[in-house]
Amino acid sequence: MRWRTILLQYCFLLVTCLLTALEAVPIDIDKTKVKNTQPVDSAKIEPPDTGLYYDEYLKQVIDVLETDNHFREKLQKADIEEIKSGRLSKELDLVSHHVRTRLDELKRQELARLRMLIKAKLDSHQNTGIDHHALLKQFDHLNHLNPDKFESTDLNMLIKAATSDLEHYDKTRHEEFKKYEMMKEHERREYLKTLSEEKRKEEESKFEEMKKKHENHPKVNHPGSKDQLKEVWEETDGLDPNDFDPKTFFKLHDVNSDGFLDEQELEALFTKELEKVYDPKNEEDDMIEMEEERLRMREHVMNEVDANRDRLVTLEEFLKATEKKEFLEPDSWETLDQQQFFTEEELREYEKLISLQENELKKKADELQKQKEELQRQHDQLEAQKLEYHQAVQQMEQKKLQQEIPPSGPGGELKFQPHV
Repeated sequence: MRWRTILLQYCFLLVTCLLTALEAVPIDIDKTKVKNTQPVDSAKIEPPDTGLYYDEYLKQVIDVLETDNHFREKLQKADIEEIKSGRLSKELDLVSHHVRTRLDELKRQELARLRMLIKAKLDSHQNTGIDHHALLKQFDHLNHLNPDKFESTDLNMLIKAATSDLEHYDKTRHEEFKKYEMMKEHERREYLKTLSEEKRKEEESKFEEMKKKHENHPKVNHPGSKDQLKEVWEETDGLDPNDFDPKTFFKLHDVNSDGFLDEQELEALFTKELEKVYDPKNEEDDMIEMEEERLRMREHVMNEVDANRDRLVTLEEFLKATEKKEFLEPDSWETLDQQQFFTEEELREYEKLISLQENELKKKADELQKQKEELQRQHDQLEAQKLEYHQAVQQMEQKKLQQEIPPSGPGGELKFQPHV
């Protein structure tokens, strides 16, 4: 569904799933030349995970809105600016009662989930007396002031929040990757400190050898270039490279036939290039680095081809890109092994941060240990008091029996023993 794809990936509720029925540009493809060609069942294509912490809520709202014919009709005529401005959100007031009721329920469930997350976070810090309602303000994808009703404001906030978050998503992923690389280097250096001088030299030699082995790979084609696409055409699609045709190529790799190449479809085109550099069986190849390389390739192609920056590539945009000089005569592509992820200064700052975090964790662990010991002490004290009380009761009962006084019952009444 075209509008589903756009909203989930770019949060632009631009067109409805009805548009998938529109005819694509006629392209003649000789399917007999394509290897492993199977019809794609669009109903079986799962929407991609946006990576947002409210991804499930976003998908559920889309599913419900899809069921309303009026809203779908409005979406069919809407443009991006109308959606981003919030004008389309006002159409929510006209959807059916059943749809509004379901949206209300989804919002209540999402708020309950957020409250639970807040409580868990606060409990982990042992804070008390915190206003959970005030903390809900940090979540800007829904209106927390009206917890029971899903209104046009909620739809507008959801669109704007997801649009903004997704625009920063790639940047966040790059930052996390940089931290990953710094942590990897930090752990390597810390390990070396534990070794003897002889062992340390052996490890350093092995490390340099693995680096050289990883860097020794076939030439990687420039992502999105004619050479790169022709390689996919020949090796993946099983077609004659002399018959390479951009229109046919586009149609073949528009997997869900929605008239666009989305980010996932683009990333799939780089698999052959990545396999030249990364092999999961090789110790020297890091699969996390492979996914970062895939992300870099996709970003590069999007920047070159996606003219209107909607994070989707149309056939027109794709064909225009094939007319550029960069498509025919691209610059060489620098892989990650040719990049410097961080400076020594950045690594030192990161190590300071790690040290502070470790000290904080140790402090919390010590506090928890003290609390555990105190609880154990109180438990032992209570057990001792319980034992002392039990012994005192037994002594009293024995004393009564020795004085030939009938034992007392549970209500304090005397228990007379019958004479035989």
